[in-house]
Amino acid sequence: MKNVSALVKYIITAVVLALLMFVLLNTVGLNFMQNRLVKNKEDELYAEANKIVNDYLMNYYDKSMNAVELIDRLEIAGSITGTRIWMIGSSGLISVDSAVSAFGVNVNDVYDGFLDRTVIKNLVINGIIRDPMLCVTVPVVHNYTLRGYLSIMVPMADIYSEGVYYTDFVNVCYLIFVPMLVLAMMVLYFLTIRPISRLSKKTRAYIADNFKGDFDLSYPKELSELGGTVRYMGERLKGNDETQRKFLSNVSHDFRSPLTSIRGYLEAMKDGTIAKEEQDKYFDILLYETERLTKLTSNLLQLNNIDFNGLMLNLTLFDINKMIRQIALSFEGTFKKKNLVLNLVFSQKETFVEADSDRIQQVIYNLLDNAIKFSNSDSEITITTKLKGSKVSVSVKDNGAGIPKDSINKIWERFYKSDSSRGRDKKGSGLGLSIVKEIIKAHGQDISVVSTVGVGTEFVFTLKSAE
Repeated sequence: MKNVSALVKYIITAVVLALLMFVLLNTVGLNFMQNRLVKNKEDELYAEANKIVNDYLMNYYDKSMNAVELIDRLEIAGSITGTRIWMIGSSGLISVDSAVSAFGVNVNDVYDGFLDRTVIKNLVINGIIRDPMLCVTVPVVHNYTLRGYLSIMVPMADIYSEGVYYTDFVNVCYLIFVPMLVLAMMVLYFLTIRPISRLSKKTRAYIADNFKGDFDLSYPKELSELGGTVRYMGERLKGNDETQRKFLSNVSHDFRSPLTSIRGYLEAMKDGTIAKEEQDKYFDILLYETERLTKLTSNLLQLNNIDFNGLMLNLTLFDINKMIRQIALSFEGTFKKKNLVLNLVFSQKETFVEADSDRIQQVIYNLLDNAIKFSNSDSEITITTKLKGSKVSVSVKDNGAGIPKDSINKIWERFYKSDSSRGRDKKGSGLGLSIVKEIIKAHGQDISVVSTVGVGTEFVFTLKSAE
């Protein structure tokens, strides 16, 4: 039934349930009802038998009632209750029968074990009882002596005839159930199946049109929410397509630019355009472009690994202040070249954090490299660490060009460059801040940025304190 519509499935299910209900009510239900009627009748007969014993037989054995009066009373009792009554001696001889035909018969001769059973269902005795009877037998004890037995019985057909009310009830149920089932199917169709079919058709058209155009959401609440989810998913997919195209465009440009330079200089060296005495200068340029390609490739591989496998951290305890000093030393030449001043402001001599040292080193390196890149010559860069409760706050602040307000939220996007005209002339690939954010996020910490155009930019991130 994989390709069968929901409506057809519902109809089939409803029909199967109706048939199953019919079978259960007319088999298991009827059997249960009949057994319950038989059990109830057993209890009634048992109570009636004990009443007759106490009201009549005890008087008979006490000599306050003679045999003729006893027989009359038993016949009247049988007539009133619609039962057949036997008075049986201790030897098994039937001395009284309200229907007369068994008078003088020994029950042990016509039914083996009759007196050993309190209840006999579907009792039939040739020549005496032709139609199946329910028989209840109780002993008659007078002055601690067993005087005999009293059997009271009723036709099984009379008991089962009471079940006609149950059958009538079942028929009434079906007379109500079938129209209600049809009505429920109609309501279900108009409230769910039909709207679902419309939503499915709209969704296919929306997908076929590459998630363009309006998406109708005039459905019941739950389906409207589902439609909204589909529309949101479509917008996200469309956005992902645009992001992917932009990503490929940026990757292509950032690879093509250094490769073009490398190829051009190599061809010039090969054909003699660049003299041998000048080749050392151009070898430095080739190394520079190669380093740029290596860094871009490394960053792409790192981001791809984060996307598919997540970022695995090797948490250790280390002094963040010492790490910052070591990283600062690696930029000493760059600082001198741009005549920049680096201020290190630490609230404590040593500030230990619990983090992945290699990853945090990469974060600080990228943020400091970014600050240098966009700082004006003869300006300052300040790195600050502060202990705030259970966290350590790290700030990297420059007095550079700043970031326009409309670009603040975009700087974390891959390949985004806030100053494209300048960024393309540098080794920057637009991936550094994306990697920074992923590393801080993997640590369960936060990173924020505050920037004013023409004034400068400050990046602040937190780490878990080890103190």
